[in-house]
Amino acid sequence: MRGMTQHLTTGERVAWYRHRRGLSQEVLAGLVGRTSDWLGKAENNRIELDRLSVIRALAHALDVSVGDLIGEPTLLEWSDDSGRRTVPALREALMDYRQLTPLLSPPADGEPSTLANLRADVGEVWDAYQASRFGFATRQLPLLLADALLAARTYAGEEREEANALLALTYQGAAMVLGKLGENELAWMAADRGLAAAQQSGNNVITGSLFRSVTHCLLSTGRYETAVQLVGDAAGFLEPGLSEATPSFLSVYGTLFLAGSMAAARAEDRATIQAFLREAEATATRLGTDANHMWTAFGPTNVAIHKVATAGELGDFQVASDLGPQIDTSSLPVERRVRHDLEVARALTARNRTDEALAVVLEAEQLAPEQVRHHYMSRELVLGWVRGTRGRPSSSVADLADRLRVV
Repeated sequence: MRGMTQHLTTGERVAWYRHRRGLSQEVLAGLVGRTSDWLGKAENNRIELDRLSVIRALAHALDVSVGDLIGEPTLLEWSDDSGRRTVPALREALMDYRQLTPLLSPPADGEPSTLANLRADVGEVWDAYQASRFGFATRQLPLLLADALLAARTYAGEEREEANALLALTYQGAAMVLGKLGENELAWMAADRGLAAAQQSGNNVITGSLFRSVTHCLLSTGRYETAVQLVGDAAGFLEPGLSEATPSFLSVYGTLFLAGSMAAARAEDRATIQAFLREAEATATRLGTDANHMWTAFGPTNVAIHKVATAGELGDFQVASDLGPQIDTSSLPVERRVRHDLEVARALTARNRTDEALAVVLEAEQLAPEQVRHHYMSRELVLGWVRGTRGRPSSSVADLADRLRVV
C-alpha cells in the first residue's frame, strides 16, 4: 500500500478499512470471532497483530487483501543496483502480449543467446536474489526474460528442453523477487508462466522447483489451505523420482515441504506442520548436509529455521525465542539468514525483549537493507516500537524507522 496508509501499523489499517466499510468494532469483531475489546486494543496497538492467520480473517471480513492490511507493496528505492527502471519495467515485460503466443510475435531478430550464456545469466539473477539484491535482480530480469523466451522458441530438440528449463527458472526468479517486493499478482503471473515452461522442459526437478514458487504465491495471497493441498499433490507427483533422486531433486522435494509447513502454520493446522517438517527433516538427513542445489539453501539448518518460523506463525513465541537464537545460520545465503533474523526479532519482541530484538534487526539490516525494508514483519516491528514508546523513541529506533520509511 503506497498511499495514505503507508505509515500505519496493521492494527491502524484495520481501523482505517473498517471505517471505509462502515462497520462498527462490534460487528467486525463478531465476524472474526473476537470481542470488541480485543479489536479496540488491536486497532490501538495495545495488542500486536503478528499472526497472518488472524490478519487473513480480518482481511476476509473487510473484503480486502492480506497485502492491504500489512502494507504491501512498498516502493523499491532507486540505487546503483536497480537503476531508474524497476518494477514497472518488469511488469511491462511480463505483460507483453507477445510472450503469450508466438503467433503474434514478429520473426526473431538475431540469434538467441547461447545456452551457456543463458545459464550464467539465470544464475546471476538467482545469486542476486539470495544475496537480497532485489533491485539488481529486478533490473536484469526484463532483458533476461526476452532472451530466455527467444531461446525457448528458437532452439529444437534437447536444446529446446534446456531452454525451457532456463525460461522456467527465469520466471521463477521473477516470481520470487516480486514476492519479496509485495507485488503478489505479478508474482503469480510469473510463477504460472514458469510452471508452464517447466512442463515443456520435461525436467521434474525444474517442475518441482516451480511448484515451490506457486506455493509461495498462494501463501502471499492468504490461500493457506490451497497451498497445503498443492504441496501434497506436488509431493505425490514427485515421489516416484525419490528412488533415484539426485541432490537437486532431494533439495527441491524437501524445500517444497518447508513451504508447506508455513502454509499449514498459517492455516493453524498443527498436525500437518509436524508431518511436513518430519518429511523435510528426513529428506535433509538423506541429503546429508546443508547445500544450495537449485538455489534452495536446503539442509538441516533450513529445516531448523522453519521450526522457529512455524512456531512464530502459531504464536508459540517462547519456543521461537528460545530456539531461534541458538541456530547458526552463517553458512546459509543472506536471504535465508535475514528471514530467520526477522522471525527471531518478532519472537523476542513478543517476549518483551525489545532491546535484543532491535539488535537483531539492525544486524539483519547491515546484511540486507533491501530485504529488511520490504518485509512487512520488520516494518511492523519498528512501527510497534515507535508507537509503544512513551515520549520520543531512542535514536536507534527513530533512525531505523526513518530508513524503513515507516514514519
